[in-house]
Amino acid sequence: MKFDLAGQGIREFNRFLHGPESEGAVVEVDNPSGCHNLAVGALQNCQVTVNGHVGYYCAAMNQQAEITVRGNAGPGLAENMMSGIVRVQGNASQYCGATAHGGLLVVEGNASSRCGISLKGTDIIVGGSIGHMSAFMAQTGRLVVCGDAAESMGDSIYEARIYVRGKVASLGTDCIEKPLEEEHLKELEELLDRAQLNHSAREFKRYGSARRLYNFDVDNASLY
Repeated sequence: MKFDLAGQGIREFNRFLHGPESEGAVVEVDNPSGCHNLAVGALQNCQVTVNGHVGYYCAAMNQQAEITVRGNAGPGLAENMMSGIVRVQGNASQYCGATAHGGLLVVEGNASSRCGISLKGTDIIVGGSIGHMSAFMAQTGRLVVCGDAAESMGDSIYEARIYVRGKVASLGTDCIEKPLEEEHLKELEELLDRAQLNHSAREFKRYGSARRLYNFDVDNASLY
């Protein structure tokens, strides 16, 4: 099945993804032309391939669908994603995977600032590097970065796990490097395999919360 957005428009396509007729469908989308809100709120188990670049909030609130973008994605990619798989073969702009709850998000290129902000369970795998303040207040889930990480990574992080293969410019408040043990190596190998990225898990370092921000300390009340 094919949709040509140059003639059919985005609303018709999104309406199709919201309905039961999209269950099991294999769909190609041509001429996205950087449009916003493409494939938002997909509900059914279907396969969608977008041939071109997309704008804001592509695949936001995704459920069950497997969505591949053969191009770059604007801000808010897979925001509040619940399940399914979203893959971008190019780069992603700001706050991709924000507040995402489940499923798998793969960015084969680079991801800009605030990648995985307030992450709530999704696995995010970036083939390149990430921008500043990524994984800010990430609660749970996993962020794998095969390149470098910019400043303030993992600021105010909770129980999310971060794996970085390259250099980290700086860590945010309460984020520290942690030992990379066998259970983490196995976990990382599985994530890289799911993302179809060929790296050795032993090349990565693990980061997470020092857990110093979990409790209010009355002795420091005047500092808050």
